[in-house]
Amino acid sequence: MKRILIIVFAAALLVACGDSQKQLMSRADELCRYIPDHELLEKSKEFMTADFYAVLDTMFYRLPEHEAMDHEWLYYFVTGNGGTIADYTVTGVQKTDDTHATANVSVRQKWEDGSFDPDSDIEEHQLYMEKVNGVWLMCDFDGHKQDCIRYIENNRKEQALRDAISDYLVKEIGVHYKQGELCIPTLMIVSAQEISADQAWVWGDFWIWWYNQEGDTLMTVSGGNHSGLMTVTQQNGAFTITSFDQTVDGAGNDASARRIFRSHYDIYQNMHSNQDVREAVRREQLGEYVKCHNLKVNYYKDYGWDAVKL
Repeated sequence: MKRILIIVFAAALLVACGDSQKQLMSRADELCRYIPDHELLEKSKEFMTADFYAVLDTMFYRLPEHEAMDHEWLYYFVTGNGGTIADYTVTGVQKTDDTHATANVSVRQKWEDGSFDPDSDIEEHQLYMEKVNGVWLMCDFDGHKQDCIRYIENNRKEQALRDAISDYLVKEIGVHYKQGELCIPTLMIVSAQEISADQAWVWGDFWIWWYNQEGDTLMTVSGGNHSGLMTVTQQNGAFTITSFDQTVDGAGNDASARRIFRSHYDIYQNMHSNQDVREAVRREQLGEYVKCHNLKVNYYKDYGWDAVKL
């Protein structure tokens, strides 16, 4: 019996040694090389739990490209947006149970030549580790996993709303235009406001565009603007446009825009009157449509204008 106890104690000691403070710190230091920073390395999959990698893969590569500076911190977890590189130092690791541990990581920014940024402070971060099949993997960083999950949920909800608006514009308004092969609206959302548990108002600067595909170019057939306020109803996760109050053409356009957009008028006018902004959004959304539908298209072209590269 005594011998059995000694063997059991020795086995327990070996397991404890396998997760010693020194070894956990060494592993945490190794995992720091795979903290997402501007990109998610494909080989990171071997060093992350499956669910954490799946969330980050969705964030970086499965969602439409985010607008400039929108949720930027989710993509740049550590490095400042100024050409610096994060220098990591693991200062300690605490085990919370047999399969979970938290590493404290000090981070200082350095330039690409290896010198440190004199204006950079040392920041403290936390790297979360989980033991899976006997191997310690990264399962979170600074709680960003939940941030990313919320962002993904909000993005998918917003995309479902945008799809409903696009579908309405195509079927209810686009049919009155000279038609081509593809109707691809441009949506510029000015503001959105929930008015009840299942209804919302969406103010926007919306454009209808019909195209024919010629080679690798979408040739514009027709197009026009339809700005205004949509009432959107949500039922069983699906969105339906139940009304659309549009600005009028001609002399009454500005007055109707002021009435409809109210406190959002200035934002709307800045969007609507800036051709560069409109074309940038149009180009971006066309690019997303082409990618989503696997079209062999690289350009779009309005009549009398040069082709624009997507």
